[in-house]
Amino acid sequence: MSPQPADTAPPEELTSQAYHITVDDGRDSFCALSIESPDVDAAWLISDTVHSLESMR
Repeated sequence: MSPQPADTAPPEELTSQAYHITVDDGRDSFCALSIESPDVDAAWLISDTVHSLESMR
């Protein structure tokens, strides 16, 4: 990995949380993954592709 240029801020830490979501009164369910920046309320992503951040590194 190359060093961070001096004029840019270091990347923020992200957090991830897995969810098992049930819909249609329990007739259907799926897994989802939320990836968020704890410092920025508007920086988040929710996906039904289930991989933890740790397994993607």
